[in-house]
Amino acid sequence: MGIGVDEEFDRQVETLRRLGYPVLAGVSEDAFVELLEPLRTVVRERWGTWAAVEVTPSRVPFLLVVGPSVVRAEDVVPLMALAGRSDPGIVDRNHDGELAAFTPIKEVELPDAAAYVLFDVERGEEFGGVRPEEALPVILDRGRTPITIHEGIALVTQVPEALEKNRCFMLSASRRGDRRVPAV
Repeated sequence: MGIGVDEEFDRQVETLRRLGYPVLAGVSEDAFVELLEPLRTVVRERWGTWAAVEVTPSRVPFLLVVGPSVVRAEDVVPLMALAGRSDPGIVDRNHDGELAAFTPIKEVELPDAAAYVLFDVERGEEFGGVRPEEALPVILDRGRTPITIHEGIALVTQVPEALEKNRCFMLSASRRGDRRVPAV
């Protein structure tokens, strides 16, 4: 049994507010909420105002994503944590200070917006142990796209249970021109 669309939208906004996204974005809490509020209409157009949605660790019906023009990945990674834990997320020393160099792959077209909504987000456990370049054609053939760094951060921020100890997932829509693929 799920919760109402507006209730889930409000939960996600409150999570971002509580974690300090407005401060990182350099705006007031009210201005930050105003930035996200138009996305409520987008979500309602997809789900209706009466629908109930169910969020699980492996699937999220919609996800609010705050883009790199508003917050840097390096600044929001520490806000992520494993479910039930308080130790902050860290950027691997091999990527420290370099996350902005990872840009979306050509197969992924991101909205030109400070924040946007992703629909029907899956963690992709069926691709565990599969190389990203092998998973990509399968994902694309299904009419879906892999997720970017900011989208992966949004998923773990909103659903900490999506990140399990010793079980990462790839953020293969973000690349920097070499073979390295970031992961959460």
